[in-house]
Amino acid sequence: SRRCGLAAGRSYSGGGAYPSVSLACPLPGVPKAVFAAAEGRERFETRVTVLENGLRVASQNKFGQFCTVGILVNSGSRHEAKYLSGISHFLEKLAFSSTAQFGSKDEILLTLEKHGGICDCQASRDTIMYAVSADARGLDTVVNLLADVTLQPRLSDEEIEMTRMAIRFELEDLNMRPDPEPLLTEMIHAAAFRDNTVGLNRFCPVENTDKIDRDVLHSYLGSYYTPDRMVLAGVGIEHEHLVECARKYLLGVEPVWGSGQSRGVDRSVAQYTGGIVKVEKDMSDVSLGPTPIPELTHIMIGLESCSFLEDDFIPFAVLNMMMGGGGSFSAGGPGKGMFTRLYLNVLNRHHWMYNATSYHHSYEDTGLLCIHASADPKQVREMVEIITREFILMAGTVGEVELERAKTQLKSMLMMNLESRPVIFEDVGRQVLATNTRKLPHELCALISLVKPTDIKRVVTKMLHKKPAVAALGDLTDLPTYEHIQAALSSKDGRLPRLYRLFR
Repeated sequence: SRRCGLAAGRSYSGGGAYPSVSLACPLPGVPKAVFAAAEGRERFETRVTVLENGLRVASQNKFGQFCTVGILVNSGSRHEAKYLSGISHFLEKLAFSSTAQFGSKDEILLTLEKHGGICDCQASRDTIMYAVSADARGLDTVVNLLADVTLQPRLSDEEIEMTRMAIRFELEDLNMRPDPEPLLTEMIHAAAFRDNTVGLNRFCPVENTDKIDRDVLHSYLGSYYTPDRMVLAGVGIEHEHLVECARKYLLGVEPVWGSGQSRGVDRSVAQYTGGIVKVEKDMSDVSLGPTPIPELTHIMIGLESCSFLEDDFIPFAVLNMMMGGGGSFSAGGPGKGMFTRLYLNVLNRHHWMYNATSYHHSYEDTGLLCIHASADPKQVREMVEIITREFILMAGTVGEVELERAKTQLKSMLMMNLESRPVIFEDVGRQVLATNTRKLPHELCALISLVKPTDIKRVVTKMLHKKPAVAALGDLTDLPTYEHIQAALSSKDGRLPRLYRLFR
């Protein structure tokens, strides 16, 4: 009765009899199973088409009913040298307002709602991104809307005045919030690239809010919102359909500001200067409530790394992951078993430090690796000493286990982030905007696997030859001088006695 194909009465709770068949044999009378197989790699490659006007159209296949589509423009605060600082901040707030076709923001949102869509705009130092996530069947409507929002905004007086109010409120909030990271990031960039490119203000200065009007915006848009500086990117749609929509709505369109003479595009290359930016501020009452955060002084120290177009970008990314870090407020103690250097060497050894985190900012022509640390104002001197020591120790021996852990963690984070459709969209758009192509995740993972301890030592040695950039916020009574910090970072042998003498 146990042989394949022979029936034996077996009763189940649902009633009826089923044949008893070994799991090693195919079920009798059932069609042969057809299993899914890995298709050619071309299914997963990012396809890019360049239209006659220079606009690039990039797409990536992804299973699912919804898609994310958007327009990325090679325009940001770094391009505002010839203009009033803060234009990109205004454009970010004005995005998805009234256009030639849509009378108001509400009309745009109602149109998207029919396709289950949401919209967003984000401006950074080098890119501004208009994005929509919606049902893929509404692609025609979505691309039409994006083209209108980008090239035909009305920029009414009422909308500009509302934007001024929103920006003033945001700037007030930025100076009041307990988390100082956005403010510190601005300060470290201003210190590292003083008065040039990525060191220019990302947020609109208060004094410029009343000076920016429609004429200023149109002048800027005429220079930077040109097809050759744009990418239409989509994830979760067919490439041919996206190209067809691009030709229909973005080819030969006259923008609302006209196609007259522009003031020229700023092609300045970032000049790393190093330096210090200090903001004396009372941080004793930034966090109210029954359990307020104690008064802290925040320090960020950075050194120039490299562009994301250089080969050294991958070793720097591994180094940043190896440093890691975070805050000390977490259940189970700092890090809960994390093995990054800033947890092992800093937070787990110095109970009085509230935060130690590594960040890596990378751009088309430069980069910045920095460490943010927070502690009580009375221990600022010792905190700076500890952070500078960690920079020096980067050039020391890198263990194989430590390096493999950092590489595995970087690959894991990369793959996890790329599970999200909006993240894939941003990756596709930014890479194509910068390089006209896209490195796929498996290519990046292969490059990460090739990183050796000698690569880490090489990039750190190169980095330590630069002047440091320092941002300091809070009570700075005990902050060492910039010259002391620079001298400490120049002691590449990492010997502690010398460091102690410098800071005492």
